[in-house]
Amino acid sequence: MGCDTPADPRVARLIDANLDRAREGLRVVEDWCRFGLERTDLVKTLKDWRQRLGALHADSYKQARSTATDRGAGLSHPAQLDRRSPSAVVAANCGRVQEALRVLEEYARASDPALASEAAVIRYGLYDLEVTCLNASAGLQRRNRLQDCTLCLITTPTENLTEKVSAALRSGVSMVQYRCKQGEDRERLNEAIAVRDLCRSHGALFIVNDRVDLAMAADADGIHLGQDDMPAAAARALIGADRLLGLSTHSLDEVQGAMQAPVDYIGCGPVFSTAVKPDRAATGTALIQQAMANTTLPLFAIGGINSSNLSELMDVGCRRIAVIGAIMSASDPSAASLQLLKSLSSPHEP
Repeated sequence: MGCDTPADPRVARLIDANLDRAREGLRVVEDWCRFGLERTDLVKTLKDWRQRLGALHADSYKQARSTATDRGAGLSHPAQLDRRSPSAVVAANCGRVQEALRVLEEYARASDPALASEAAVIRYGLYDLEVTCLNASAGLQRRNRLQDCTLCLITTPTENLTEKVSAALRSGVSMVQYRCKQGEDRERLNEAIAVRDLCRSHGALFIVNDRVDLAMAADADGIHLGQDDMPAAAARALIGADRLLGLSTHSLDEVQGAMQAPVDYIGCGPVFSTAVKPDRAATGTALIQQAMANTTLPLFAIGGINSSNLSELMDVGCRRIAVIGAIMSASDPSAASLQLLKSLSSPHEP
């Protein structure tokens, strides 16, 4: 292999153990990128790193191995029990690999400079790949949560905004879109962050309406655009691949156009007349039925929806809605949220 076996067999054993540790950790991360994220680009990089380390794993290192006399073999740490998500497993194994590579750099520098150099290159590359992998894992988690979401609360400016949002979240609302078209940006950002924190404490998605800059500053889960806002492709380039992107649609043509855009979900309506957009004619439930038949994206019906007319949407098979007044204007936002969620989850026959 072009290396000089360390004169000290303890160093050879140390190098062997850390090569094993690094290669095993890379495989753990690689399998998540392959089966969990389906990111071929990351898989190729990780596989290449494993193969390069394997080519430098000399027989002399393996022959120095002695697991029977390794006093550290089998030792565990309570922190290992806290790895309850793929992201936690990825982060732990990236750290494990980085530590092992650093050990290889230090101890192989004199006897095996090729291995020390390769370990340094891979370690620095893994720092960047870890961030990419964890961001992609967060994006996957967001999209999985989106699939389970049936009720989105869209906020409207009010003095007791956080109290109403908190009540809705406690009742089970799993997605909140912060919508505010008035006031100073500093105030809006502070308010958005407060709503974001409430959403995170309840495991709900937090979306910002219209403003990509505000969404990024508040570290939102995503952004929702209207037809007159910036193009979806431009917004996607700004927010990255791992945040959610929603788009409002008002016709079947716009629904079909959304299928060609880099969006994760669509809003469709207004189904009924709404005070929020009084100048826009109601589309009725027929559009919702047509739209659901023409898109594979999660579709949220929107516009004037409340507990008294929800059944009309359910008659056409719609089980995802976005509301403003039905919760924000309710005397009891918690009860209103519970009633909507109960209806959406109940069996319904037209």
